[in-house]
Amino acid sequence: MTRVAVIGGGIAGLAAAASLAPSARVLVLERETALGYHASGRSAAMFIEDYGNDTVRVLNQASRPVHESLDALSPRGLLAIAFPEDADAFEADMAALGLAEIPARDAHARVPILSRDIVRAGYSENAQDIDTNRLLHAMASEARRHGATIRTGAGVTKFERADSWHVSVGDEEIVADVVINAAGAWADEVAAMAGTARIGLQPYRRSVARLPAPGGHDVRNWPLLMGPGDSWYAKPDAGGWIVSAAEEDPMEPMDAWPDDMVLAEGIARYEPYVTEPVVRMETSWAGLRTFAPDRALVIGEAPGHPGFFWMAGQGGYGFQTAPAAAALLADLVLGRTPSLPADVVGSLLPSRFES
Repeated sequence: MTRVAVIGGGIAGLAAAASLAPSARVLVLERETALGYHASGRSAAMFIEDYGNDTVRVLNQASRPVHESLDALSPRGLLAIAFPEDADAFEADMAALGLAEIPARDAHARVPILSRDIVRAGYSENAQDIDTNRLLHAMASEARRHGATIRTGAGVTKFERADSWHVSVGDEEIVADVVINAAGAWADEVAAMAGTARIGLQPYRRSVARLPAPGGHDVRNWPLLMGPGDSWYAKPDAGGWIVSAAEEDPMEPMDAWPDDMVLAEGIARYEPYVTEPVVRMETSWAGLRTFAPDRALVIGEAPGHPGFFWMAGQGGYGFQTAPAAAALLADLVLGRTPSLPADVVGSLLPSRFES
């Protein structure tokens, strides 16, 4: 049976383990002391089928049945709003996200704190919440059910390649036929450690503030609210209200933290669109969304490095694409014909970055 070492215990690594474990001997190695600690633990937790480029959308669509089978999706909706001066950005949002224009009065009925100066609104019922905890635990449980071992506090320090991969974790050496690089923001660093070429992945910080429910409203059934040009977003969260600056600040791989000034600027962009000012912030956090240069995921074997597979570049699409991305990875590792169209598979392979 093929021995597989998965580097990374976020949603990418756990989904990969769940897909591979029925046919391989899988070991997941997570450097942190908890699973899903970095990007996976700081997700906006949304499934938006029309979010991302064409390749990402195919993965979204292919992943939906698994999300539904796990009962991981619940209704939310997405509402984009605009002042008169936002017309160009609003039209771009409508086209990119497949929104239907609705009367401004209907937008106010859905979110009663909206400014009366809002003149245009677009809505989609297809945006849904993802229960990210449920999905993480389901993938980990499925992997373990098929015999996978998942270890935390297991940072990889060295790779050597002979007839197999020799992976060092402290003083321990693990032998694997296949290595899955699912290390998120650190995936390029893991590749370099293994002697493979970097992709050119770039982590970007995104910051979020959690606020009390605006004006004491019951916000549970409000939609995800998006500012023009993705300049900010807000959504209900456990009875409260989160507002994100929606920034994309390039960062080095790290345990990200929010920048107070960036959050303040994001809240300043949000406040004109609502009637309730932000008077108190309960907490804040930040995560890294790591993109490949073309903003599609990177899934497949590294050219010239047999047995080293990428499962990286999830950007802001990690949870919603995880089932289909992991199924494709398992097909490629195990030599099966992928169920996804050949052109989609080609647009995800790491070989696309070869000059």
